[in-house]
Amino acid sequence: MTVCAVLALVAALGALAARHDWRDTLPAVPLVLAHACVVTADGQVNLDAHQMANAATIAAVGIRQEMPEYAVVVALATALQESKLENLSGGDRDSVGLFQQRPSQGWGTPDEILDPRYAAARFYGALRKVEGWEDMRVTDAAQRVQRSAFPEAYQKWAEESEVLAKALFGKATGAVSCTISGEPEVRGAAAAAALADGLSADWGKLRAATADRAGLTVEVRDDRDGWRYAHWLVSHATDHGVERVLFGGLEWDAKDGDWSPIAGVPAAGTGRVVAEVFD
Repeated sequence: MTVCAVLALVAALGALAARHDWRDTLPAVPLVLAHACVVTADGQVNLDAHQMANAATIAAVGIRQEMPEYAVVVALATALQESKLENLSGGDRDSVGLFQQRPSQGWGTPDEILDPRYAAARFYGALRKVEGWEDMRVTDAAQRVQRSAFPEAYQKWAEESEVLAKALFGKATGAVSCTISGEPEVRGAAAAAALADGLSADWGKLRAATADRAGLTVEVRDDRDGWRYAHWLVSHATDHGVERVLFGGLEWDAKDGDWSPIAGVPAAGTGRVVAEVFD
């Protein structure tokens, strides 16, 4: 090869490099993230605080609509695949939200779909209309609602969704642990009021819930109900300024992020869940 040819080749490679960064050809390396929340219920799932809050809302809406636990498993697997449980403002074409629902396909307005409660309710409504969904694999039931170009993609989230659903259905004790770092977004009376509003929006009318400047108390019928609300409160601790949650002889503390026994209090349910907010 002549000197001129070599120089031409070098110039061509230089131009190509300018258009395409060489790093684009490297294999993707997974990032190591510090997870704020850990869910353990016959398995373990790690999520950040926003993902955990969205998962808890999806489950609460399903329970409020009297959907079985398997429906919540399908919903969580769908949201994990479509958005990684992030409430996305955009996506493929006009898709938005946790389930990447499309306004042009009749799912609602963008603002409606970006409300996690609305999006979850619409998903469950569509799932109800799928004949025999209860006997389908997770990915098949999800696909009948979503009609994705990747119909098998939902199945890989089935096990994680089962862990989340079991905890959020109140079938595991102290199963949701979140560590809160930094300053709370709200405090005091404002936090307590926001907490009461959020609980009501997700769960509907409760048997009894009272809020004051210190926090919120919810009367419950049994341990299952208690752990449903306790896990929801921990899941939403970051966005509602929750510092402590107490139920069933255990307390969760935002700083440590773990559940621990309360001295002198029996492990049996106390009939109420107490949430204390940062003052």
